[in-house]
Amino acid sequence: MKILSIDSTANTSTVAVLENGTLLSVYTANTKNTHSETLLPMVKSLLETLRLTVDDIDAFAVSQGPGSFTGVRIGVATIKGLAFGKNKKCVGVSTIEALAENLRGFSGIVCPIMNARRGQVYTGAFLNGQRIIGDKCMMLDELIPILKGYNEPIYFVGDGYSLIEDMQDESIKHTPEPLRYQNAYSVGKVAHEKLKNGDCTTDTDLRVEYLRKPQAEREREERLKNNE
Repeated sequence: MKILSIDSTANTSTVAVLENGTLLSVYTANTKNTHSETLLPMVKSLLETLRLTVDDIDAFAVSQGPGSFTGVRIGVATIKGLAFGKNKKCVGVSTIEALAENLRGFSGIVCPIMNARRGQVYTGAFLNGQRIIGDKCMMLDELIPILKGYNEPIYFVGDGYSLIEDMQDESIKHTPEPLRYQNAYSVGKVAHEKLKNGDCTTDTDLRVEYLRKPQAEREREERLKNNE
C-alpha cells in the first residue's frame, strides 16, 4: 500500500510517500513561503521523482491538528483535493502523535510542544511510547511540573522547542535539531498503523482538530461579553 502524507501545521511544509510502511521519499522545506504556495508543487515534484501519479496512491494522510489554524486548514484541504472523487482512504493524524513518532525508540518522556501563544502550548506526552497526556492546549509553566513528576528524562520536539531551549534543568535533554520539526514520514508511519486497524475516513468526512477556537472567534466572543 502506498501512502501519500503531508504536514503543514507549522512553518515546515513536508510531503512523503511510503509503501507498506517503508519510506520511498520525503520532501521537507522550512521557509517563509506559505503552504498554499509550496505544498502542491512539492507533491508534484515528489511524485515525478518516484515516477508515480496521484492515481497510484492507495491512501492519503495529513496532520489534522493541532497547529496553525491556517496551516491545518491548508493541509486538510490539500488532501481532500488530492483524494476527491477517487474513492481512496484518508487518515487524519494528530500533529502531536506524528511529532512524537520522530523520537520513537527514545527512552523516557517524549513531549511535543507547539507554540499556541500567550504562554500556552499544544501538547501531549508519551512515556516509552505509551500515552501519558492526551492532546491538549495548556500553559507551559503548568506542563513542566507534571512532566518532572515522572522522574524520567524529558525530550521536547516541535516548533515550541525554543520556549524550553534555555531552561537549566537536568531532566530536560537535548533533541537533535533535525528531529524537532514536523516530518511527513512520521505522519505516514502513524497513518500506516491506523490503516492496519481500519481507522480511516473519506475525503468528505476528513476534519480538522484545532483544540481551541480560532483567534478571530475568541476575540468576537470577548467583544460580545464586554458589550453585555
